[in-house]
Amino acid sequence: MTQQPPQQQDVPGSEQEMTPKPDHGEESYKGSGRLEGKAAVITGADSGIGKAVAIAYAREGADVLISYLNEHEDAEEARALVEAAGRKAVLVSGDLSDPAHCREIIATAVKEFGKIDILVSNAAFQMSRQSLDEIPDEEWDYTLAVNLSAYFHLVKAAVPHMQPGASIIGSSSVQSDTPTPDLLPYAATKAAIANMTGSLAQMLAEKGIRANSVAPGPIWTPLIPATMPEEKVASFGEQVPMGRAGQPAELAPVYVMLASDEASYVSGARIAVTGGKPIL
Repeated sequence: MTQQPPQQQDVPGSEQEMTPKPDHGEESYKGSGRLEGKAAVITGADSGIGKAVAIAYAREGADVLISYLNEHEDAEEARALVEAAGRKAVLVSGDLSDPAHCREIIATAVKEFGKIDILVSNAAFQMSRQSLDEIPDEEWDYTLAVNLSAYFHLVKAAVPHMQPGASIIGSSSVQSDTPTPDLLPYAATKAAIANMTGSLAQMLAEKGIRANSVAPGPIWTPLIPATMPEEKVASFGEQVPMGRAGQPAELAPVYVMLASDEASYVSGARIAVTGGKPIL
């Protein structure tokens, strides 16, 4: 099955340099008002899964805050697509490893939208390493800060501004169940995200706030060429039963469902989007 050619980028990576460019649903996603009038915060929404979710949410009727690190060209494209759907887009750049920045994101959303109905904690960092000795202490700390601690700080800041019916969605991974040794820190955070989401679902149920997670398999995003060797990029996705990497657009409908009122009794779930590879 045809795969992407070998390629590599510097961290954090940009979709502008990817071959082929990922499909975020720019041409395919059609909304039907399922999130009409809602306000969403999405981290890592400049590209990849987050961008696909931002496009879908906007076309379903939601205003969107796009949180990103420093990929300004990607973020401006995402903003244009949200605004083309007739919704408000707010860009906030900065490093999620800083708890103060996490709180700033939420404060900005409250200022711009007056509320938060949906929080998608999606931004992540990973790096492929072949041995423990190759993992710098600082990289371990940074991976946990961006992937896991940011989730905690965002949720803690957002909950006071959420009403019954609000939805929290964490991006976990197939790595949470079947970790590969070369992604040790990343896999550990993704397992923790799934676990933390289960706790949140129980803790926040009395407030009427739902918490769920999505477990993607291999998805073609800038994270891949920016953090994996060229030869692994070329074969990325071949390991799942469908034999290919997924596109960000193939994740968006699940995030829409979990954010919508149609999922009013869905909380504490983890939904696999893995190309046929089961999660436990």
